Amino acid sequence: MPKKVILDVDPGIDDAIVLCYALFDPEVEVVAVTSVGGNVAPQVASRNTQAIMEYLDPPRLPRLGVGSEPDDGLPLDGRYVHGIDGLGGTDLPVAVLRSLHPAEKVICDAVRAAPNEITIIALGPLTNIARAFQRDSEIPRLLRHLVITGGTLDSPGNITPAAEFNIYCDPLSAKQVFQASCIKTLIPLDVTNRVKLTLGDVDQLASDSTKVGHLLRCIIMPAFRAYRQRFGLEGIHVHDMVTYLAALHPQLFAMKSLSGNVETVGELTRGMTVFDRRRIPAWRENMNVAYNIKEEQVLTKIITGLNFSAQCVEE
Repeated sequence: MPKKVILDVDPGIDDAIVLCYALFDPEVEVVAVTSVGGNVAPQVASRNTQAIMEYLDPPRLPRLGVGSEPDDGLPLDGRYVHGIDGLGGTDLPVAVLRSLHPAEKVICDAVRAAPNEITIIALGPLTNIARAFQRDSEIPRLLRHLVITGGTLDSPGNITPAAEFNIYCDPLSAKQVFQASCIKTLIPLDVTNRVKLTLGDVDQLASDSTKVGHLLRCIIMPAFRAYRQRFGLEGIHVHDMVTYLAALHPQLFAMKSLSGNVETVGELTRGMTVFDRRRIPAWRENMNVAYNIKEEQVLTKIITGLNFSAQCVEE
């Protein structure tokens, strides 16, 4: 039976890749897609999500929910990598829906409708998840699983020396979610940085004559240029795609149970993920954290899954 999932996304190029994969993945039933501010403002994330849905036209349309900015506003965005529109300047046409429900309502409704069956895969800042938990205090207990892209274990951050982008964008929400009583798995930069998509990998994707192949090249190639110019890398990280596969194929990852928290006010450490790894920890373990990955197998799954989606769309 397919796993019921909610995708919480801030498209974002790597989020868009996940949507291309997940909407045709026979292993999942995407019951809802909620947009959150992060790589772009929440309104732009919502538009991008709707544009991708309209372009791909999946056989089953999930419910859509739109988020709003954190209470303190977004401190930055990811347009330096993802382009002015979040999709590398692709500018997909879309008939924007005007009556979308708030993301937290969509999350609560979906979880209430299928208690203990829903896995939320959170690929952006945790604003929507925290607000859903505030809206309905039973939601953490009714979730099957929460899988999060974010944080670091031993590696440096990617937005400050101490902090990873998603957690840095809304550390107060991240702290609330970390402390919530639900089954959680964190996929940090230590693991996601180990999977890099190269131009050779892109050549293995479905051809540009297919809808999925064309969209992927339109959004991925600007990311290659940004990574080369900004980071000096000949390839791109696909953090969110790695997290999606961790939710579906945990056997490809090594995990350990840890007690984690988030720094919310530090001048130099805002958004830092902190784990109690003392010999005798004082904090209670509250999540599994990935620390190793079978990167070649994950990369193979990314390519084969996207090519499967391309075949589904063309049919």
